[in-house]
Amino acid sequence: MLDLLKGFFNSMTLQGLLFGLLIFVITLAVNLAIVSFVLVKLPASYFQKSHSRGFWEDRSSAIRVLGIIGKNALGLVLVVMGVLLSLPGVPGQGLLTILLGVMLLDFPGKRRFEHKLVSRPTVLRAINRLRHRFGKPPLVID
Repeated sequence: MLDLLKGFFNSMTLQGLLFGLLIFVITLAVNLAIVSFVLVKLPASYFQKSHSRGFWEDRSSAIRVLGIIGKNALGLVLVVMGVLLSLPGVPGQGLLTILLGVMLLDFPGKRRFEHKLVSRPTVLRAINRLRHRFGKPPLVID
């Protein structure tokens, strides 16, 4: 195992390191932009129990089902990609990519998980600062 690590670090070049750093910075910027966009676009009442969670309720049932399947497939791809990006030696923002994927997935307990995460004072304060910067009202939490 030690020989494998030595071989890995000996084979690294400055060009390879810079390329990895570039990929890391680009994925960080893209992930932060997407997460920020989603948080700003959420309705202020999104985390209230009375908020409807239906996806494309105004569309026909066939389009709605295809949309749900597509949304979950994209979420699954992002989670898998995030796990791969979290591996040592792979440049990229794994945790943010996993978060994006989880936001798209539908699974039992997701609403409770989201509520618990966003209810943390530091997280809620950061989200509401971001929303304020874009002229959106703060999130209202039950």
